[in-house]
Amino acid sequence: MKNALCLLAAIFALAGCSPAEDETNTSQNTPRGLKTVLVENTERSVLRRFPSVLQPSELSTVGFEMSGRVKTIDLRVGQVVAKGELLAELDSEAVEIQIASAEAAVAQARVTAENNAANLARQEQLLTTGTVTRATVDNARTEATSTAQALVQAERALDSARETAGNTKLFAPFDGVINSIDTQSFATVSAGTPIATLYKGDEFEVSFTVSYDVVNRLVVGKVATLRLADAPDRTLRGIVTELGASADTVSSFPVIISAQDAPDDIKSGMAVEVNLEFDLPADIGFTIPISAAVIEGTRTGDVSTGQPAPIQLFVYDPDTQTVKKRAVMIGGVRENSVLVISGLEAGERVASAGVSFLTDGQSVTLLED
Repeated sequence: MKNALCLLAAIFALAGCSPAEDETNTSQNTPRGLKTVLVENTERSVLRRFPSVLQPSELSTVGFEMSGRVKTIDLRVGQVVAKGELLAELDSEAVEIQIASAEAAVAQARVTAENNAANLARQEQLLTTGTVTRATVDNARTEATSTAQALVQAERALDSARETAGNTKLFAPFDGVINSIDTQSFATVSAGTPIATLYKGDEFEVSFTVSYDVVNRLVVGKVATLRLADAPDRTLRGIVTELGASADTVSSFPVIISAQDAPDDIKSGMAVEVNLEFDLPADIGFTIPISAAVIEGTRTGDVSTGQPAPIQLFVYDPDTQTVKKRAVMIGGVRENSVLVISGLEAGERVASAGVSFLTDGQSVTLLED
């Protein structure tokens, strides 16, 4: 009986110990596992990214030099055309009538001029025999000269009509791609009315705006990398060709970069990311994962202007096996890392994961890399 009572007392004693409390006490006394990154990788430049869209470097609008009625237009947007290829044609019936009329006028003027020239020759011959007077010869010479000039004018009118006939056909000025079609079949157009726009399929550029600090670090001829949004593994080489001297909007300065050696499958309108390299404001910068930055509800720094900015990191102290919060300066970002330019030394370790659960001076257990 006595043994049974002792056994019951032991069971009640064990039941009085809360498993949750025991687990809490254990978690408070056990150092937290810490994943770190070794401060060793260095960079001497910062990478800046700007979104943009590929646009044609040269966009040409073509139209007729005369008025008329357009025949059937057999073009489509994106169609590749060769230099000299027929794009559109005007109804030439009216022009043909004009040419026929001009040819008839030339024929009549030629007959009149020849007759008057022959008459002048006769009158000059008769003058030598005294049959006609000098006044008669002078009148014949005036008629011959006048009709000769009329022939010249009729021939020029014929040349103009024939040249106009050549203007009824619209040809591609260069090898390119149809960007837009600005009229319809059988429409009546005036001289200079846009018919279509073309661009060269191998010449593209991108435009975007940058801040005052960035534009001052750019020069014409600087090399850039254009990464295709639809194919991130593909890049194009770019060259800065234009820098805006005045801002489009407040503190936004335009930049134009020309894409070099674009392959045939590159199309206008493709989204790209412009990557520009800039020297760091310090000799070198240590690459630290962005996940190491401590976020406490306030901004940890803004490097959009290209200027150094402060952030905070947790640095591991091997002597006390704790983490210490430390303010550092970053000079920019590169891929998925920030570039720390001051506040860290090579060989130190920085917490790279779970930093929101760490506190200054917290005991930790260093996990293997």
